[in-house]
Parts: sequence; C-alpha cells; structure tokens
Amino acid sequence: MNDSNVPIADGNANNVQAALLVGGLGTRLRSVLPSVPKPLASVGGKPFLELLVLQLRNQNIRTLIMCTGHLGEQIENEFGNGSALGVTIAYSQEPQPLGTAGALSLASSRLINSRDFILMNGDSFLEVDFDRLLGFHRQHGGIATLAIRRVESAARFGTVEMGPNSRVSAFLEKTGRDAPGLINGGVYVFSRSIFDWIQPGPSSLEKDVLPRILDQGVYALEQKGMFIDIGTPADYARAQKLYQELTAKMTAFNR
Repeated sequence: MNDSNVPIADGNANNVQAALLVGGLGTRLRSVLPSVPKPLASVGGKPFLELLVLQLRNQNIRTLIMCTGHLGEQIENEFGNGSALGVTIAYSQEPQPLGTAGALSLASSRLINSRDFILMNGDSFLEVDFDRLLGFHRQHGGIATLAIRRVESAARFGTVEMGPNSRVSAFLEKTGRDAPGLINGGVYVFSRSIFDWIQPGPSSLEKDVLPRILDQGVYALEQKGMFIDIGTPADYARAQKLYQELTAKMTAFNR
C-alpha cells in the first residue's frame, strides 16, 4: 500500500542477508506432525522450508540464518550448510523458547553484513518481490517494513491499521470475526537499529516490539500475490493442493 503513488526503486537484494524464524513449537499441527518441526512439514514431497529457501535464492538472496529451536537439529540435518540448494546457511539455536523477538536478537551477531536485512516466518509463504520491498523500506527510511496482505477472513490473524504515507498506525489483536482485513504476511525488512528495541529474554516481535516502535517509523507494503500459512491442519491440507502453483510462484523470478 503506497499511498503516495511514488514509484518504488529496486532495493538490490544482492548481498542482503535473510533470517528465517523456524523455532516455533507448532502446537496446532501436532495432530498431523507429532515429531517433525513445522517448517519441515512435507508439501509436495519436499519440506515447506525448502520452498522458502528457493524463493530467496531465486531472487539472489543467498546468505541465510535459520533461527532454530524446537527440534532444530532436524532442520540442521536436513539443510546442512545450504550448499546443496546454492545458498549459505548458518544456525542460531535457542537454548530455550525465546519468542520471535528473542530468537531474532540471539541471531544478531550473525546479521552483520548489511545495513538492513530480511526476516521471514518459516511456516508461511507470501509472494514478494524482495528488491521492491527493500527499495520501499529504504525510500521510507523507517526502522521496519512489513509485507502485508488483504485476506477475505482475518478471523485467526491480528490485523494492521494503516495511516497516511503507508505508515502503520496500529496493530489490532485477532477478533475471531470472519471479516476481511489487512494482515501481517510474515515477511519483514528491518534496519539494524531494531536490535536496540529488543529487551533481553523471551519476547514477541508482534506483541512486544512492533507496537512499541510505531513512533520510530513502521511502514507496510501491500502484496497482491499468493499467501498461505501452514499453521493449522486445514491450511496445511490446502498447501498440499496448491503445491504446483506454490512452486511456480517461488521460481517465477529466478534472477
């Protein structure tokens, strides 16, 4: 959502690092994945997380940090150093559950090669042009940029409220109402100064950090393409049906 209608320059994603949050407990998927971490859920015969790695690689983002936790050794055993997929992967393993902000903070020493970086949830896919998202972030000069997506039913998501100039004005808790809304798509660009706003110990980006930094400049760019979250058995089943379309979206750029 770019209210100013100013053209967005490409941000040049080459050499930008990406961190992936893959340490969640996956409690809602335990009934179908009792002993596998959620990002390794099989979609079309491949780990869902592999599809996200390919999405990044195909847009020339090849230096990745996986923030692991629950059953993290399975993820490390599956991907190793990333060479088989044409990327370089390092790992930041939680000693205990730290939440999304705590896990990111733990990985901060590995995110040192660029002024800003991409962060992605490891259990959802959003069709994104990363060059464009980075360009938008740098053009607006904020501390954080969210990729957001309008969905027909925001019942199980919190929603994002927008103000002028694509600036986020509020984050609203999930209401359970079956109504359309703008949701956080689980893809971010952060400036390195985000680490100044994360307190030591367990904390949540969505609940503890992002609402606190609204005055520092949090912006959002609306995406129109495919979005899928595999966090529930129903959506995991839907991902199986959409596998071919999903992989086509991930390889469409192939830069």
